[in-house]
Amino acid sequence: MTKLSLGLHTGRLLAAATLVASVSCAGDMATTGDAPVMLVIDSLAASSGATPGSLGNTLNSDVITLVEQTVNGQTVKVPTVFNDVGQARFHLVRKNPVAVTSPSPLNDVTINRYRVTFRRADGRNTPGVDVPYGFDGAATVTITGSAGGTVGFELVRHNSKQEPPLSNLAYAGGAIQINTIAEITFYGRDQAGNEVQVTGTMNVNFADFGDPT
Repeated sequence: MTKLSLGLHTGRLLAAATLVASVSCAGDMATTGDAPVMLVIDSLAASSGATPGSLGNTLNSDVITLVEQTVNGQTVKVPTVFNDVGQARFHLVRKNPVAVTSPSPLNDVTINRYRVTFRRADGRNTPGVDVPYGFDGAATVTITGSAGGTVGFELVRHNSKQEPPLSNLAYAGGAIQINTIAEITFYGRDQAGNEVQVTGTMNVNFADFGDPT
């Protein structure tokens, strides 16, 4: 092969490699939307509705809780259903870390809704049979580039505990425990209207756990 043909061959290979890299980068950017920033979850935590101040990285969700109340002068334990709450902490990352311009208020992201779904490691994921139904919820918080932000949200709803499969766990009426992975996706827009979303996961275990005293 002559030097001329070798140079032409090398040039074609470089051009092809550049095209592949461009397509790859475009694909990665497409999966994160058109916004110049990405929303990142720093942490996910949750607590039982019976003890809302006890946040942890794993939620033991009690399907029914016996709460002491006074009825006709007598202290009795009343079956009560609590919803469970979560908390997510976020920050923003610029997609172009070498950009010469500073972040502006247009890059701030306002989260406006979220979706929760549950799945099991054994692959049995039929809603209403194996896992609770997924649901959508509203949440409003603006995440700034300089300070980040935190949002609280409902992770397990009252009605989820009052229908199968969770209602089957009450008073040891069915399976002892259902272990799931909750997948929480947060949706929002930057101040220019570009869509942004991010997903996090955490363990949620359902059972008729012992009640707090």
